[in-house]
Amino acid sequence: MSISRRSFLAGSVAAGSIALIAACSSGSGGDSYSGPPRRGGVLRIGAIGQASGLTVNPYTLIANDSDMLLMSLLLDPLTVPNVAENASSNVGARLASAWEADAEQRVWTFTIAENAVFHDGSPVTSADVVWSLKALRSAPNGDWKVPVPLDAITAVDDRRVRLVSETPNSQLPLLLRLMTFVMKAGSPTDITKATGSGPFVLESYDDGNARLRRHDKWYGGAPMLDGIEITRFASSQALATAVAAGQIDLASNVGALAARTAASRSDLTVVRRPDDLAVCLALRTSDGPFADPRVREAIRLGVDRLAMVKQVFSDYGTIGNDVLGVGDPAYDRTLTQRTRDVARAEQLLSDAKFDTAATYRCFTKEEAIGEVDSARLIATQLGDIGVKVEVVVQDPTAFYDESWVKPAAPMTTVSWATNDSLMFYASKVLRSDTTANETAFRDAEFDAAYKKTLATPNGPAQQESLKAVQRIQYDRGGYVVWGTADGIDIASSKVRDAPTASGYGRVQLERTWMTP
Repeated sequence: MSISRRSFLAGSVAAGSIALIAACSSGSGGDSYSGPPRRGGVLRIGAIGQASGLTVNPYTLIANDSDMLLMSLLLDPLTVPNVAENASSNVGARLASAWEADAEQRVWTFTIAENAVFHDGSPVTSADVVWSLKALRSAPNGDWKVPVPLDAITAVDDRRVRLVSETPNSQLPLLLRLMTFVMKAGSPTDITKATGSGPFVLESYDDGNARLRRHDKWYGGAPMLDGIEITRFASSQALATAVAAGQIDLASNVGALAARTAASRSDLTVVRRPDDLAVCLALRTSDGPFADPRVREAIRLGVDRLAMVKQVFSDYGTIGNDVLGVGDPAYDRTLTQRTRDVARAEQLLSDAKFDTAATYRCFTKEEAIGEVDSARLIATQLGDIGVKVEVVVQDPTAFYDESWVKPAAPMTTVSWATNDSLMFYASKVLRSDTTANETAFRDAEFDAAYKKTLATPNGPAQQESLKAVQRIQYDRGGYVVWGTADGIDIASSKVRDAPTASGYGRVQLERTWMTP
């Protein structure tokens, strides 16, 4: 499997969570505090993390939500998802307070935030950023996270860093989000020993569990909370039970099934983060039974999207329109929303002389929320247009070894837990030469539109080329993006201003606070 891809995937939710929440106390009444935000309190947060996946190295694979949460609180990346309301960009400033490119979109200069200091009080300098980026770039799959050559990462002066891309790349600030953690130059690549500059300071660490205190000199303004306690849970079932019993204050990424019962309790709040997870059907476009665009269009028209969202996501989601990256501000909402049309689908299959006597296997795996259920429901729905589908559930390791990319099986399910960037997907899974081309999609017109977007500065011209990227994917791509799931966190009613951003935007807790 691809390590880089796995690190972006969301964890699955256990069906038992809903019963366990109901079995706990009925609640002691909602919090009645109506005053302004207040400083103080220690937030007890739970996140999923497997013992086998634990890491303290920020420059390696971070498979556990609990590890990603801890690193994001202790260390600062250059950029983050933009959580501002009605933001025009999906990139927000963090340790880099500003950035600019040359006219060719190849030479990028990032400026370190003024007054940024490490937890020991020393200033964050360009030497620290260069050292950290090179450590990340040198790691396995580092080119995904820092897509410039190692020797193209240099210091301009004490507060500015220059990155030079081999080809035009207007999306570099986006591609540096979240994972570009900065530590003091020469630090051990171990967050329990290294010095960071993030909004919280590590007090103790034990087997993935940690206690943190506020970093009062954080350049973004001292956080509201006095501290945070992170508890690692092996399953969403245990996580849901803990928040229901009052053992933790916030359960991160616990899933829709648990949310249904939590919503009926006055002492708990369901935090919905729209467009958090895409679970898709992927059809191989290069050859095989779905190579004809008419057949792929028929499959799309055979899917009942409203029913999929209702049954697979328990209504905690939104229907999709076969374009990846629906949370991007540049997402084209003028594309006609596809709806189910059985008669039209049957006609397209007939025109393409599709073999409706054959049975086609759909390979899936228990990985993301509702992924196997989605395959089974799609199989039932496609039966109505004359397409017989047999669902094959594989172990995730077997799936990535046998059915994904090398080449991909003709029909698979895939899932992505980063869903706010059109160009992220264009880069990672859609351009012809990507190693993660899940649908074997090779389209010269698409590649040209992608490269034009990379070479065009942010503005109206870039928006137009992005529309072409989306239109081609919509017309003849290999994905059936039938819906996106909301990210679901469950919080005590005392927790206020919990993050509502999709994906790993949920780790930005510096403005979260608690009532008395």
